[in-house]
Amino acid sequence: MLTKKVLFIVAHKGYQPTEYAVPKKLLEDAGFSVITASDALGDACATDETTTSVDLRVSDVILAEYDGLFFVGGSGALEHLDTPSVHALVSGASKERKAVGAICIATRILAAAGILKDCKATGWNGDNQLQDLYQQYGAIYTPHNVVVDKRIVTASGPNAAREYAEQIITLLQDNTDWH
Repeated sequence: MLTKKVLFIVAHKGYQPTEYAVPKKLLEDAGFSVITASDALGDACATDETTTSVDLRVSDVILAEYDGLFFVGGSGALEHLDTPSVHALVSGASKERKAVGAICIATRILAAAGILKDCKATGWNGDNQLQDLYQQYGAIYTPHNVVVDKRIVTASGPNAAREYAEQIITLLQDNTDWH
């Protein structure tokens, strides 16, 4: 059996460390290969100043090489919202029926890319704007820690990182209805 490979996309500066480290470890422990992409090479810096090595730039991602695409939250994630290359990746992953996910504020990237239309989703709502934003993009805001709809996993924040990872693992292992 081939190892499934997933892509975690982090902001080069300002990703949320728990939302990265917990899911990454759980997926790796479950046998998945996790590749980290960002908008620049070198070490990405988390909001707590920890760093992680970036494997490749978002602009160099070849979507066909991955079984899933997942965005890490944190204050820096918003820099990805209006990036055409990121929207193309998200849209492409959705069209190819790959697993897609985001946690915390990064769920807004999925909404802006248009893949949450008619889907239930959660995310960070500390600014009380998520419900209106989701409505604007045709998504259905569901205030739970983790929401899975079709092949899309969304999570509310670092407190949901473990459950988010568990749902990603379940989705990737049970691929009978999406390939």
